[in-house]
Amino acid sequence: MLEYWWLLPLGFVAGVIGSMIGLGGGFVVVPVLTFFGFSPTLAASNSLFAAFSNSIASSVSYAKQKRIVYSLGIKLALLSIPGTIVGAYASDIVSPPVFKLLFGAVLIASGVYIYMRRKMESREYNLSKQVMLLSAGASFFGGIVSSLFGIGGGTVFVPLMVIAIGLSMKLAAPTSQFILMFTAASGMIVHSLMGHPNYFEAGMLSIGSFLGGLVGSKLSTRVNERRLRLFVTVILGVSALKLVLDALAGPF
Repeated sequence: MLEYWWLLPLGFVAGVIGSMIGLGGGFVVVPVLTFFGFSPTLAASNSLFAAFSNSIASSVSYAKQKRIVYSLGIKLALLSIPGTIVGAYASDIVSPPVFKLLFGAVLIASGVYIYMRRKMESREYNLSKQVMLLSAGASFFGGIVSSLFGIGGGTVFVPLMVIAIGLSMKLAAPTSQFILMFTAASGMIVHSLMGHPNYFEAGMLSIGSFLGGLVGSKLSTRVNERRLRLFVTVILGVSALKLVLDALAGPF
């Protein structure tokens, strides 16, 4: 068991970065676990425990800052839960090379989101029937992404809330962390029923991620966002390239 204590600092770093950006931290945890030989299913299921822990810590801090839109967050979270069930079952079907290719694409999308987030502009707050229909489909897709890859789905929820619904970025990222509590919990339950996670490894990641979430949510108002965005974007790009090369090197 001692050989897995490195998961504690990994969870902490992922928790800090994920909380500040609103993506949860799975986009850090899953590539690292995959590089160390964890199967995609094990990496994703373990990461969901860390994502859940991180979302609790972040949401507590953001709630004190009054930056969570609960009514909207609950609606989107409930709409995402069916997708998390589909994603958990899909993780048993997707082969490791295909998983790496798909996750590489998700990392690239995450990098684009992080780099472009300051250019996103909120519009007039809009919860019309058309927007809610779009939100239902996007939330379902976000749930699939969250459970299949063990990440928060923030690349879906944050742009949805800012661009389509008209929420400010200051409120969208914290609300995304609140949504993640529900999507991660649902994914955790289904993955656990299917026997996917290693609970000791997941526990180490969760402890580190919880502490990182507390730190990250407080730093979110102080850190130089431009440098953070650039650093994370480069890391995601390198990780995506490594995943794609690994996938192409092996049989499908």
